[in-house]
Amino acid sequence: MALLEILEYPDPRLRTRATPVERVDDPIRRLIDDMLETMYAAPGVGLAASQVDVHKRIIVVDVSEERDTPYVFINPVIEIIGGEQESQEGCLSVPGFYELVTRAEHIRAKALDRDGQTFEIEAHGMLAVCIQHECDHLEGRLFVDYLSNLKRQRIRKKLQKQRHERA
Repeated sequence: MALLEILEYPDPRLRTRATPVERVDDPIRRLIDDMLETMYAAPGVGLAASQVDVHKRIIVVDVSEERDTPYVFINPVIEIIGGEQESQEGCLSVPGFYELVTRAEHIRAKALDRDGQTFEIEAHGMLAVCIQHECDHLEGRLFVDYLSNLKRQRIRKKLQKQRHERA
């Protein structure tokens, strides 16, 4: 397994729409393993393949306290069931920033697992938020897109300044 480089906002590659996975094979499973290792090391609770510059429709999520309940979603499709919740969101591609975002409270997700088998899950609360957040990445959207233009510009400038100082 290997740690992958996570793209950071405002990298234009984060705006690329991911394409469906045609076949779940060993290279896809290796990518999933690398994504999980990268997510846990970051540390984060979710990661989309788009964030590691692989524009395939794959996300990994683990919101458990023990960090031992990973979910893998290949070609996920989300259905909003109901409710609304506002919660603080952060993103591995927007490091150090957390803002309130409103999302559906109850969803149903259908996807393929790491073995290529179809499964369906109903999710509430943080798991529902995380799945929606990661699926947004597959569409080229980031949580900052839900913020005001002023907040988005402020975050962009701060991140660019931090990168400049590191260089």
